[in-house]
Amino acid sequence: MAKAKTAAKKITVVIADDQTLFREGIKDLLSDEKNISVIGEAADGRDALRLVKKLKPNVILLDIKLPHMDGIEATRQIHKECPNTNVLILSGYEDEAHVMEAIQAGANGYLSKMLPAAELVNALKTFANQGVMIPQPVMSKLIDGLRNIGAGGSPGSIVALTKTEIKVLALLGRGQSNKEIAAALECSVKTVKNHLNSMFQKLGASNRTEAVVKGIDLGLISAEKLD
Repeated sequence: MAKAKTAAKKITVVIADDQTLFREGIKDLLSDEKNISVIGEAADGRDALRLVKKLKPNVILLDIKLPHMDGIEATRQIHKECPNTNVLILSGYEDEAHVMEAIQAGANGYLSKMLPAAELVNALKTFANQGVMIPQPVMSKLIDGLRNIGAGGSPGSIVALTKTEIKVLALLGRGQSNKEIAAALECSVKTVKNHLNSMFQKLGASNRTEAVVKGIDLGLISAEKLD
């Protein structure tokens, strides 16, 4: 007798944006996805934080420019008080300063509001499964910011990553998924996850983006080679 297929995990989402039409549009878009459920909406940063603390969603889609508490401060609070909720910034700003500020505040991903609808849904699914979503154009802005910061910086403390873990870290910096990293290293996705867990622990990082930032800061990988 064949085993029943395991049901796909439901992704719970809170949308925080001060533009009602934009929130409703995203909600309608996601309503067609059976494995994604929008469980809350917020029009300002304070309400976004309150809803995350109350509802504990898997993901919050968060705009940067929000009244009462901006998206950057809301991200800091959510990252601190609700670490199991992944913050995905969905913003009209794609400049280096905004990307850097969001990632430093604890955001796990950063997407443009100009993204086509189908790409947004696919990005959200990938983000929910992997805990990171920074497209290459945005990653380039992040790398530029890290390069500027590191231009006059001093070497960090030594972190004993293995050669394979450093390779994984470099591939993360290029925005590659677990599956792509596994293909590049000719190993299984499970092995990649094991390397990630070990690497996160050694770096004191809670997600992939933070690991890349720390890797560049410590000189383990080069921002120049991630372009």
